[in-house]
Amino acid sequence: MPINHRDDKRRSVLVIDDELINREILKGILQEDYEVLCAGNGKEALEIIRENRNTLSLILLDLIMPVLSGKDLLKILKEDNETKDIPVIVMSGDQNSEVECLDMGAIDFIPKPYPLKGVILARARRTILLSEDRAIIEETERDPLTGLYNYQFFNSYCVQYDQYHPEDEMDALFFNVNRFAMINDRYGRSYADEVLIQISESLKKEFDGAIISRQEGDSFLVYCHHRDSYEKVMEDIAAFLPDKVSLRLGVCSDFMKDLDSARKFDRARQAANLVWHNMNTRIAYYDSKMYEEELFAQQLIEDFDDGLRNDEFEVWYQPKFNITGDLPVLTSAEALVRWNHHEQGMISPGVFIPLFEENGLIQKLDLYVWNTAARKMKEWKERLKISVPVSVNVSRLDLYDPNLVKNLSDLIREAGLSAEELLLEITESAYTEEADQIIEKVKELRKLGFLIEMDDFGTGYSTLNMVSRLPIDAMKIDMRFVRDAFQKKGDTRMIEIIIDIARYLGVLTVAEGVENKTQLDALKELGCDVVQGYYFSKPVNADEFEKFLEEKMESLCEEQL
Repeated sequence: MPINHRDDKRRSVLVIDDELINREILKGILQEDYEVLCAGNGKEALEIIRENRNTLSLILLDLIMPVLSGKDLLKILKEDNETKDIPVIVMSGDQNSEVECLDMGAIDFIPKPYPLKGVILARARRTILLSEDRAIIEETERDPLTGLYNYQFFNSYCVQYDQYHPEDEMDALFFNVNRFAMINDRYGRSYADEVLIQISESLKKEFDGAIISRQEGDSFLVYCHHRDSYEKVMEDIAAFLPDKVSLRLGVCSDFMKDLDSARKFDRARQAANLVWHNMNTRIAYYDSKMYEEELFAQQLIEDFDDGLRNDEFEVWYQPKFNITGDLPVLTSAEALVRWNHHEQGMISPGVFIPLFEENGLIQKLDLYVWNTAARKMKEWKERLKISVPVSVNVSRLDLYDPNLVKNLSDLIREAGLSAEELLLEITESAYTEEADQIIEKVKELRKLGFLIEMDDFGTGYSTLNMVSRLPIDAMKIDMRFVRDAFQKKGDTRMIEIIIDIARYLGVLTVAEGVENKTQLDALKELGCDVVQGYYFSKPVNADEFEKFLEEKMESLCEEQL
């Protein structure tokens, strides 16, 4: 049975009155339910209060007393942080003092002569309960480290403010500490906590009167009246913090009147994410352009299922050539998805792929691409009598799907393909989270005969130890390395390192983004096995890719002759 905080012990009540008969009357009324202390004047009462400040639940205070009056005592109590929260009920025959005492901080007013016993008990009980509830709320509504509101209360207060001040122009600010995890790891928890406290104090100073919250460890939310610029604010806060600590800020101003405060902060966070890795810009503003992009993204999400049903998604193919011999030989292709939207026309995969990865739709899209590619491979195999392996992308979310192995096994069985004909491309960054779980899943796929290509190698920050135990059959060199290596001041050392790692692991290397003969010749000289890129072909639709298959068929026939 849970403990009821209201029933665990008798509360202490202090009765302050210079008339003995009044003290005895009140003591007789209260002592059945409470431990009752008494004082005959304000000075005596102040001593008792200071001795019992942590256990007193209520003070009943007469106004007219010798030595120290009730009003003077009330003023002292409410100006002292250690006693200001003890609830006080004023007792007096002077009805004109009621409003003044309530303004000074009294909770209630009991007139003299005293009302019925039940009325006094009810008011005492109600005052104590309300005070204890308020104390619990004040304790739980604040972050214990910084004293700022936690998010639930913060959001409620923002909503309440908007409700009663609909005409005020309010800005939602999202502050985040750059590389806070590194600060925590390098300098320790105590130092990191001190940083958070310093940030909270600087925010209180900069935004006096605003509603402020600490959220998710190193994030801070501020709801304040609109300002045209926050550059000076960021400068002032930076001056308050250690040199090794910096903040980024996302701002959603009041230009969108129909947004509630919670959605404003979502957009402020989106804006802050734009300057996550930007060392030159610390502030980003959510503006009408971002809003239009968000609406567009939402439209794409809503149109996704219809797009699948109506075959708006097209699978294109980019040929890959083996360059280890005298002449490049078509060896496989990469399946790439394009969206021919019914209203927007061709949409770049750079727009919708990250969006679908973020909200989980990528799994449905991947399955669609796998099935479409497998059906087309089956058609080519039956009609053209030729088989060329096709690689398909397997996202990080796919790898967490417990049905992944079954789905891929069913797919190749129904298409009459072997596992080696459907190459699986897994981006390097997928291995860096839950590495052991991912590696076990990939090992299971390889046991069934699937070949694994690590995509975007060199961009996922894998350790060499991790790379050495990854179950892969090929490494794909990211096109950025190829592009940078052949710029004016570029060099090929990074590519050489990747090829050396691949040789050490006994796996093939595939270079993306090969655009000219100079790059092709250099990669061949370095020992790269397979290349793809615009030098041979951009991604093309299935009909266009058949031309490469026909050329391969002709070369095979010539070899047989």
